Amino acid sequence: MTAPLTSSPAPSGRPLRAWQREALQAYRDAGAIDFLVTATPGAGKTAFALSLAGELLASRAVDRVVIVCPTDHLRTQWAEAAISIGIGLDPTLPNDVGPVRPDLQGYVTTYAQVAARPAIHEARTRAKRTLVVLDEVHHAGDGLSWGEAVAHAFDGAKRRVCLTGTPFRTRPDERIPFVRYEPDGDGGLASTADYGYGYREALRDGVVRPVVFAAYTGVSRWRNSAGEVISASLTGESTKAVEATAWRTALDPGGEWVPHVIAAMDERLTHLREAGMPDAAGLVLASDQEDARAYAAIVKRVTGHKPALILSDDPKASSKISRFTDGNERYAVCVRMISEGVDVPRAACLAWMTSYRTPLFFAQAVGRVVRNRRPGESATVFLPAVRPLLALAAEMETDRNHVLPPPSAPGDELYDPLPPAEASDEPGLDGWKALGAEAEFAHVLHGGRAVVASLELTGEDEEFLGLPGLLSAEQTAALLARRDTEHRKRASSTREQDAPGEIALDDADARSWRAAGDLRREINSLVGQLVARTGAPHGVVPGRVRKAVPGPPSAAAPVEVLEARRDWLLEQTVR
Repeated sequence: MTAPLTSSPAPSGRPLRAWQREALQAYRDAGAIDFLVTATPGAGKTAFALSLAGELLASRAVDRVVIVCPTDHLRTQWAEAAISIGIGLDPTLPNDVGPVRPDLQGYVTTYAQVAARPAIHEARTRAKRTLVVLDEVHHAGDGLSWGEAVAHAFDGAKRRVCLTGTPFRTRPDERIPFVRYEPDGDGGLASTADYGYGYREALRDGVVRPVVFAAYTGVSRWRNSAGEVISASLTGESTKAVEATAWRTALDPGGEWVPHVIAAMDERLTHLREAGMPDAAGLVLASDQEDARAYAAIVKRVTGHKPALILSDDPKASSKISRFTDGNERYAVCVRMISEGVDVPRAACLAWMTSYRTPLFFAQAVGRVVRNRRPGESATVFLPAVRPLLALAAEMETDRNHVLPPPSAPGDELYDPLPPAEASDEPGLDGWKALGAEAEFAHVLHGGRAVVASLELTGEDEEFLGLPGLLSAEQTAALLARRDTEHRKRASSTREQDAPGEIALDDADARSWRAAGDLRREINSLVGQLVARTGAPHGVVPGRVRKAVPGPPSAAAPVEVLEARRDWLLEQTVR
């Protein structure tokens, strides 16, 4: 084996990072056929794997390199990174062509290609001493019916390196090939990495950007099959089924939640571009193509910038991603395409406009905006203040080294969207028809805790927005809350007329709805003031309000109850 590489260049041309050098040495010391590396998204797993491939090729330990990745776009990305350090890999080699071109060192394929014809990949692997790199190896799980094909194709490889962004669990009967497991204490198995590099370490080393999670609540309203209008908040006071429907309603393009959050993200991007990131970009994640197209129209209407629209079944999707990565467009609206492995270093903001809620997809999607290029950059993720997403954000914020659980059913391991409202057993949800949703800044998630707006900001504080790290979590929360009214006005002023056939409330109901919304915002502000003055936990004060002025949760309370609660809070804050 060759001597340790202490300054070998990464595909970017820069020296290897400390963790990459450590991982290379750990590989040499292990002397094993199989080696699993777990490194947080954005840390540079590609650079590590290609540096290892270059070392093994140079030492004649292997003669061929095969990369297996999730998508066609990543085939090109891997091949371009490889050629930058002198390794020629074919990213277009199909299954119906037997031999690998003799002037290349290997090829890049996808898990789907391997599953379609494992025998051809087995023959290529056995023809020469081969290093196989399994990128995002969880895709080789039996839940996708690909595990057996991967095992068949690459069992004869000389060396195998598995890469993943997050540790994962699996069922005892669904072991992923070439991964070592240990019991997880719950009857399942947890993957065991030969080298691990978490978000906390990457943040400490300046490899990734710090992430600020800005959570937005609001009240959604919908009409059920009985003609009843139902209101519910995104946050806290509902059953899981009602929360899911409120979440789905908030994401409806016809409401005001989406344009409000887009306006907030646009202001953040403006400041980033003025404060040292002139090419800063925002990603908007949609659940399906219909929503993506509608969100693209909203982005254009609210911001004045036409976004790139990147859809999963668009044959031009890969070229669109490349153009967006290298260009200066402000926004991209996408369905699934901007997930694991796709490298868009200038993306600094993410709007979570999707109902996807698995730990795996969350980690992958947030990983698209944490890749650091220079000191001082940060990332902001705008998301609904719903319990499933807040829990995932808290896990990432506190870096608990959580292990991804196995899917509850085949095929749901990546996305797990919200179930259709019609499938719910919750009374009042059947026949769901969105009527609208308002947005309101809820809190900033920092260090695993919700930071509410309890500080006053000076104009000098505001000048620092966009210079990451200079504002505390409390100041950031205060700033977003202070700007919330402007974002709401901006979203409302650009909203188009109701589409033909859209169900709308009558004038009296609309006035009542707006009055209730204003009261809820006033109550929330007073709660924040009372928390700041008394030092009481934020979750305690709303309970006191409900006890003093009984009635339904604020999302469903009538105007007279909200007025009484506002008056009670005013009395408390002036004492």
